Amino acid sequence: MLIKRPRGWELPESEATPESEFLNRRRFIKGAGLGAGAIAVGGPLLMSAGGSAAADADPSAGLYPVMRNPAYELDRDITDEMVASTYNNFYEFGSHKRIARAAQELKIRPWTVELAGMVESEQTVDIDTLLGKMPLEERLYRHRCVEAWAMAVPWSGFPMKALVDLARPLSGARYVVMKTFLDPDMAPGQKQFWYPWPYVEGLTIEEATNELAFLVTGIYGKPLPKQFGAPLRLAVPWKYGFKSIKSIVRFEFTDKRPVSFWEEIQGKEYGFWANVNPEVAHPRWSQATEELIGTGKRVPTKLFNGYGEFVADLYKGKEGERLWA
Repeated sequence: MLIKRPRGWELPESEATPESEFLNRRRFIKGAGLGAGAIAVGGPLLMSAGGSAAADADPSAGLYPVMRNPAYELDRDITDEMVASTYNNFYEFGSHKRIARAAQELKIRPWTVELAGMVESEQTVDIDTLLGKMPLEERLYRHRCVEAWAMAVPWSGFPMKALVDLARPLSGARYVVMKTFLDPDMAPGQKQFWYPWPYVEGLTIEEATNELAFLVTGIYGKPLPKQFGAPLRLAVPWKYGFKSIKSIVRFEFTDKRPVSFWEEIQGKEYGFWANVNPEVAHPRWSQATEELIGTGKRVPTKLFNGYGEFVADLYKGKEGERLWA
């Protein structure tokens, strides 16, 4: 007899938001006629939450919702879509959290992704071609910001390992460096010269091919809204959120460890590894608890954000390094 032992962060499938609910919500929005006219009357909120107008404007809208992978569940409620969609970091469009309206200036087509560096053959792939090659699925993941707020969302996308396999890195490649777009005319935040644009992040090959590393193309059963980092962003749920680079245009494979965006700005506060640890405080605040946005509740933070059984082995032998942000 097969006995399934639930992981520490799982809950029964019956307690998770069913896929049919996402389908019904989308049909309701379309049936109600909440298109451009409704958005013009009600402001940017529906568009910001990835409503029907945003979804229908995206050429990939027909791909969603995708099948949920039942291996990735939560021990907390999914964050309300409107809350998650209007409380976002995207420094390219501003240093505050209410950047959903400004981020609508992001142009997500045409969009290409470079696979470069230490690979068998460098290539540039159109985003829609890439989506057609990848095994899309939905995963319920925690997201933990270094600022001590948290959310739980249904990301859609594909395992980062699938992209690494597509790139065919050479045996000497040890890191994956990711870069976002650079267009100050479109993204006014990039005119702030004190930031080292474009946004750069990096993972080791082992981290990038871990089963949790996920490249996100959608959320809440729809294409990814712009304020979340459309059309392609990273989700690494055991790390602090600043590691989850948005609007990626380049993956470069290298044998040299990169200096990431926040590490370059303030290396004493933001390190390369950035794994979640409630016992290691940020220099300016505690990481022992986190606020679940939209609820007013604070809960204890978990080591590796609750995903230690998947990733703790990645850091054995590195005890002498600063593994925490």
